[in-house]
Amino acid sequence: MTGTIAINKVKNYVMDDLKRQANDQALNDEIIGNDGFFPAISLLNVRNAMRLDGTITNERLKMAVIEAMATVNHNLKPYKDRIRSGNAFTLEELEDEQINGESITIQRYKRAVYCLACANLQERYRSYDSTKNGAEKAQEFENSVDDLRRDAFFAIRDILGKGRINVELI
Repeated sequence: MTGTIAINKVKNYVMDDLKRQANDQALNDEIIGNDGFFPAISLLNVRNAMRLDGTITNERLKMAVIEAMATVNHNLKPYKDRIRSGNAFTLEELEDEQINGESITIQRYKRAVYCLACANLQERYRSYDSTKNGAEKAQEFENSVDDLRRDAFFAIRDILGKGRINVELI
């Protein structure tokens, strides 16, 4: 015995092909429909805004975005009910200040969803890159996850018209 292990080469396995497939997938857009009141979310827009590359599959991103939308929708349910009792049936119908041609409320909604989805993905980074480099990168993400959750919380609070900080005297 020489102590050598022979492993047969996998045919037609090219790392460049895998990278190209990941990058191609990152360019594919899919729209996640919403409840009719809140806007639909584009996966490609999430990728671009949050600088997510093709290593995050569309399926993984889709799961994170759907969960983020559900969380934000739940937190904004009282707001939605209040607006619907008036004369607007969708967030887009709401007369609101606009920046860059889009309602500030819609921008804040998207920010909350994008940040929560990205925080969810970053929290699970260790589960798909267990190398030393992956562990170090996951450690770097820990502070970022808190920042993303804070930004989502701020966006939700801004939509609700509430202050960003809760203080209670003991």
